[in-house]
Amino acid sequence: MKSPICEKLGIEFPLIAFTHCRDVVVEVSKAGGMGVLGAAGFGPDQLEIELAWIDEHIDGKPYGLDLIVPTSMANKDESQSPEEVSAMVPDEHKNFAAGVLARHNVDTADVYEGASRGNGGFLGEKRAEGIMDIAFAHPISLIVNALGVPPAYMLQMAKEKGVLCGALVGAKHHAIKQAEAGVEILIVSGTEAGGHCGEVSTMVLVPEVSQAVEAYPHVSVLAAGGIVTGRQMAAAMAMGAHGAWTGSVWLTTQEAETSPIIKEKLLAAGSSQTIRTKSRTGKYSRQVRSPWTDAWEGVEAPEPLPMPLQSLVSEPALGKVVKLAESGHKGAKQLVTYWVGQGVGMMNQSLSAKQVVYDFMEDFLAANERLGGFIDD
Repeated sequence: MKSPICEKLGIEFPLIAFTHCRDVVVEVSKAGGMGVLGAAGFGPDQLEIELAWIDEHIDGKPYGLDLIVPTSMANKDESQSPEEVSAMVPDEHKNFAAGVLARHNVDTADVYEGASRGNGGFLGEKRAEGIMDIAFAHPISLIVNALGVPPAYMLQMAKEKGVLCGALVGAKHHAIKQAEAGVEILIVSGTEAGGHCGEVSTMVLVPEVSQAVEAYPHVSVLAAGGIVTGRQMAAAMAMGAHGAWTGSVWLTTQEAETSPIIKEKLLAAGSSQTIRTKSRTGKYSRQVRSPWTDAWEGVEAPEPLPMPLQSLVSEPALGKVVKLAESGHKGAKQLVTYWVGQGVGMMNQSLSAKQVVYDFMEDFLAANERLGGFIDD
């Protein structure tokens, strides 16, 4: 295709797959799109293992890396130890979470034992540079920051290494700030998206941002948010995007590392069965609804803590829930939740990652022909 994204990244089809699974990264890139590994949660040693494996299996095809280096969060400078950060979490929040689990017959005695994670997968300034040094030692074609303007070190290293730098945005003014900072690829993410998202819909945000950044010729726009089909991708490109950034659709693929119990819940969920809430990370993110998410929206729930403290409440609890659910625990199965966009209602079967790419291509071409049919000869 003639999209600027294809030219910049050296790919055949402007479909970008965000995933935490290295197998999906490889299969999407080999099928003509481009896989981007979500590195949140990987320490330096594990990230090196993941990237080395991708290098060995991807046949020289382009791939990228996505990090979470928030512009603002508690302990951004990492001056406090993991233990000190954990001590900032009020007992009120842990007790509330434990109460939700207990009402579903989940034993809570050991939920928070040894659960100190510091900033977790959200990188402060010091850890971010170490992770980026590992990333830039590999032949990545794209590096993305998922929350806020990429740190100066990321922009500098990307320029030196000839790697494109991207960032997610959920509002027009954020997009302009990113373009002014030198970001080359904007992932314009509507509120339909899974994970962290803003409140403006993809249908409105994509043309709004595309028009706003016309004055920055170095910038390309990828549409994101609820996109799980080729016809949606075609619609986004008709509105000014150069391609699509997708995440949720890969969660239910055969290769995905997603827990089988979560895959089962996502495949059964409708598009109205997601919720945008601060209760998981402290910033708004979209996930599939469950009694866990409903409880945090209740009047008795404490106000979610700022990032990364809320994750120190939610992740140990939900980690235990998933393990119990996989063993057949009824209450835990009900509580299970995971980040996913509103496109989940169209994710009805588990396919290979390669097949998903091919289905996108076929559906995109059909949509293009359909549009052409509206024009008189």
